[in-house]
Amino acid sequence: MEALDDAQGVLPPKRRRKAPTSTSSYVFRPLLEDIALAPEGYTSKVHITCIELWESNLYIGTSAAEILHYVAIPPDPADFTASPSYIFASRLQATRNQTSAGSPAPGVQQILVLPKVSKACVLCNGTLTFYSLPELSPAFSNTVVPGCSWVGGANQNQSHDEDEDGQTIMICIKSRIRLVRIGDEPRKIRNIEFPSCLAIARRDNFACVADTQAYALLDVENQQKISLFPISSLDENAAGGQVEDISFHPEPSRPLSGMGDPRGHGRSTSLGTFVSGIGRRSPQSRSQERSGRNTSPEPELRAASPLRPPDRPRSGSVTSNAARQLSIFEKALPPPPDRTSSQLALRNPSDSFSTNMTPHICSPTPTEFLLTTGTSPEEPGVGIFVNLDGDVVRGTLQFDRYPTSVVVDGNDQSAIVSTTGIQQPLECYILASTFQRKEKGHKEVIEVHRWDIDDANSTEHLDIPYPFEEENSDDVGPALGHARLRVILSHNSASFVEVGERLRLGRLRLPSNSQAQETDWDPALMTTAEDNRNQEEQAFGQRLGAQSSRIVLWSGSSIWWLIRNPLVLRLDGIIETAMGSLPDQRHQEVDRAKISRTISSIQDFDANTETDFLSLKYIRQKAVLILFADTLSRDPSASTISNIELRTTEKVMVDSGLDPRILLSIVPLLREEVIEGKQGIWIHNGLIRVVKEYAQVLSESDPIRGALRYSESANMIKRFLAAWRQRKGFGSIADEAEVFQSVDAALLQLLLHQDGQQSPKSGLPSAARAELYSLVDSGVDCFERAVVLLEQNRRLYVLSRLYQNRKMAGKVLETWRRIIEGEEDAGNELRDGENEIRKYLAKIRDINLIQEYGTWLARRNADLGVKVFADDNSRAKFIPEDVVQLLQEQAPEAVKVYLEHLVFGKKKVLYANRLITYYLDSVLQVLETSDEARSILSQSYESYRALQPPKPTYRQFIMDNAVPVPWWQDRLRLLELLGGSHGADFSYDLDNILGRIEPFEQDLVPESIILDGRQGRHKQALRLLTHGLGDYHTAINYCLMGGASIFHPISGSLTPSETSTREDQATLFGYLLTEFLRIEDASNRLERTSELLERFGRWYDVREVLSMIPESWSVELVSGFLVGAFRRLVHDKHEGMVVKALSGAENLQVAAAFAEKCRIAGAQIEEVQ
Repeated sequence: MEALDDAQGVLPPKRRRKAPTSTSSYVFRPLLEDIALAPEGYTSKVHITCIELWESNLYIGTSAAEILHYVAIPPDPADFTASPSYIFASRLQATRNQTSAGSPAPGVQQILVLPKVSKACVLCNGTLTFYSLPELSPAFSNTVVPGCSWVGGANQNQSHDEDEDGQTIMICIKSRIRLVRIGDEPRKIRNIEFPSCLAIARRDNFACVADTQAYALLDVENQQKISLFPISSLDENAAGGQVEDISFHPEPSRPLSGMGDPRGHGRSTSLGTFVSGIGRRSPQSRSQERSGRNTSPEPELRAASPLRPPDRPRSGSVTSNAARQLSIFEKALPPPPDRTSSQLALRNPSDSFSTNMTPHICSPTPTEFLLTTGTSPEEPGVGIFVNLDGDVVRGTLQFDRYPTSVVVDGNDQSAIVSTTGIQQPLECYILASTFQRKEKGHKEVIEVHRWDIDDANSTEHLDIPYPFEEENSDDVGPALGHARLRVILSHNSASFVEVGERLRLGRLRLPSNSQAQETDWDPALMTTAEDNRNQEEQAFGQRLGAQSSRIVLWSGSSIWWLIRNPLVLRLDGIIETAMGSLPDQRHQEVDRAKISRTISSIQDFDANTETDFLSLKYIRQKAVLILFADTLSRDPSASTISNIELRTTEKVMVDSGLDPRILLSIVPLLREEVIEGKQGIWIHNGLIRVVKEYAQVLSESDPIRGALRYSESANMIKRFLAAWRQRKGFGSIADEAEVFQSVDAALLQLLLHQDGQQSPKSGLPSAARAELYSLVDSGVDCFERAVVLLEQNRRLYVLSRLYQNRKMAGKVLETWRRIIEGEEDAGNELRDGENEIRKYLAKIRDINLIQEYGTWLARRNADLGVKVFADDNSRAKFIPEDVVQLLQEQAPEAVKVYLEHLVFGKKKVLYANRLITYYLDSVLQVLETSDEARSILSQSYESYRALQPPKPTYRQFIMDNAVPVPWWQDRLRLLELLGGSHGADFSYDLDNILGRIEPFEQDLVPESIILDGRQGRHKQALRLLTHGLGDYHTAINYCLMGGASIFHPISGSLTPSETSTREDQATLFGYLLTEFLRIEDASNRLERTSELLERFGRWYDVREVLSMIPESWSVELVSGFLVGAFRRLVHDKHEGMVVKALSGAENLQVAAAFAEKCRIAGAQIEEVQ
């Protein structure tokens, strides 16, 4: 027998087609089809009337008053999808009363199996017979009960094993109900005076019963009855809410309102009002009832919660305060009225309103009953919930037509189903067989209602799966009107292969061009491991599709199981309908709102089983996959997806737990970044098809969409990947290494793509660049792949930052060197690269790297290169001598700069001679080879001499008029060193320097002056200063300094007291006066000499000066000197007189002090021996 996947029917093999996944709550599975119902020679049409299944025995009652016995043959244990097969065992003619000619015979009306006592009760044509199980042999000596209308009423609050003495049932005969315990023999317990009973449902001592007209609530133990409401709301004679004592007399009790208690009972009014309105509802009220089932006229009659047994407060007043405080399980109904009170005649069913509507009673919870009522079989019906007090609770159920049968699935049934090991789902349903109008005639359908929630849209309609379908027929299927539902004794376990096929894991195979596909794995071992994994997953999937049910449906000659459609199949069907029909058109047809509603509907769903947990996970992931693919496949220029929808999609993407590699695998730009790993990517098998379809769609779509130029979509992916990066280190993530390598690589690729798209347009760094830097600075797991991507995109600077994160100093420096030496860096991000290298070298300790890149930098930029070795804040320290030697070998041009740092910066005079040698080499080499350089020097002397006083010193002159050539700067530094900038103690190889500059004495005048001074040849030095340079100011300084130093920085000048005595200075000034008197220009000679004598006359002797001055000079020319000299002479004379007077006074003071001390001491007598 084939299993069905939908609720649309069982089609013949030749016409069967693959139906889409059903979204209905129930599906049909065939139990037995094409049953030979009619006995041999029977000409009338026969249909099934009742069914019962006990263990492996199937009992089928027919309208031909026969019971067909089938025995189940278990399926092959190796085939988990197979169902039991049934073989015919026997055909039993049930004991029955002979019906009068022309009157229809109902046949077998009921088959009641009593498992504990191994007995069965069969009601056929009004006759009840007892049989032994399983072969249905007569029991209790062929005891029969004629005139029986119904049998059953087992306590639904009590399992079969709890009744030690047998099983108690209720047998309905014409005038009463008989409570009987079936054991070794039937034993009557008591009679209950309730005639013409047609249906019973019992909970402990309380039973809800129905006759041909109305429903009632019985207290079986205390023999009392509460009348409820009529089956037909058109029956205005039936009064609800009446309480009767049925224990001792057949006459009816008067209503509770007729008692002497003035408070009365308010239930009759509420029930009467509630039920009387059912048959006379306006179209408006009917539409209101369909939109919301809670149409109870009094709010206090509604249930508080559909999932818990509702509280049972009585409405209105009760007969006493004590009664009001007791629950229904602890008190009896009110006492019967006094016999002397007025009595109402006992209602005779034959004298009252008559209808063909069959009463239906179900008990969904231990404290509630569901009753059906309506106006006629052709009109809509209503399901009403009442509690054990008879009060209406919950809302009502609206049936399209009055049902022919009603069953409950859920809540109270879970205790029975749980014995199979399959946990009952939480949803609670009411199923009813009824009719539905169509253009021509009617068709039978199953209405499915959720009674545990107040949702008018929860009603479903299932077409009954007839074995065949007649074309162009007004009626469908055989025996229209004989479809019935029943909850049987034993359960059926069905396997849904589709569940396991969807939920088990399967390997997703990526295209061959995907990156990170290892090549050193053994293909044979990989294939074996994959095969073993597939077998494990298939075995696991076989356990997931099991569903259990005790509900059967029969119609004509076929029987079906009515089984809960697994959650995953229902929701998957909804998603499939939202996806669109064709893969290449799905981006135009996806109903995002429907998918979002599906996700929201399971948001608060608590999974109680492994299957439910995996189902919810699968549905979320499939919904996310579709929403994500739909977002990417939309045309950016015409996209209607709002930012709110994108954010919602992003949130469910993160919450779904879907392996990010799955989503990346459908994005053309990012597909190559997915790493499968050795074991591959395993996802729910039902997702593989969707992934492949959308991967193909996006690969073939417009390249604009394929390139992710839709910024919002790219940003959504970026945020999704960033959220996944925050999960690093979580132990619950499978294939953690491969997942995060793929995430990092995809995020890097996406940021490179965004930065490359945005930066060229604006010329400025894009917003994605900061995110790109943040990514590489924080480190990525896909290091090798990141290097490849950055190299391919020519982002060398970003690559260097990646190396920095890994502490790969050598690679960082190498990458920067590549950029500086001209290799393309697409981002053009390295600014002042040489300085960046210098600063980076100061942060590392690797001596080899510092030497390699420090000398490389020194060759390119000597100043920066020297700073690498000279930086005091550097983490690596070098010995100066080693650095000098290294630079001489690797960067000779930087040696001089480093020596300058040592001599001028660090004041290490030890290296001054080397530096002087470098300066001399630089200057002399130019003078030897360049006449222009000589001309520049000569011109500088002439220009300076031509200046009229006052004029700067020659040193200041050449600094202010420096020639922008290196040798000129070297000469300035040379003069500084030779002139004694490092103090009088600094010495250098004077003879060597004299020997080298001797050929250039006429060109290097300042240098000759300094060297003459060093040798003590002061006359020669002053002669050159006066006549060679004409630097009179420097000549005077030379005398003041004692010839120790010239041409040194002002900050390094020395005071005369530190360098020479006054006598030495006077001697030098005498030499200078001699040279001034030899100046060729007479006016200049007179001016210079007069100024010298006037300013520095104290160093001269008047007689010597007068002897040296030419006699042709007038006294007026040296009047300043003479006046100063005479003033000094007079000053000296007066000063001597003052000193002499002060000395005399001091002598008198000393003499007086001596005399006073002698007086004080007195005379001292010494004896002379």
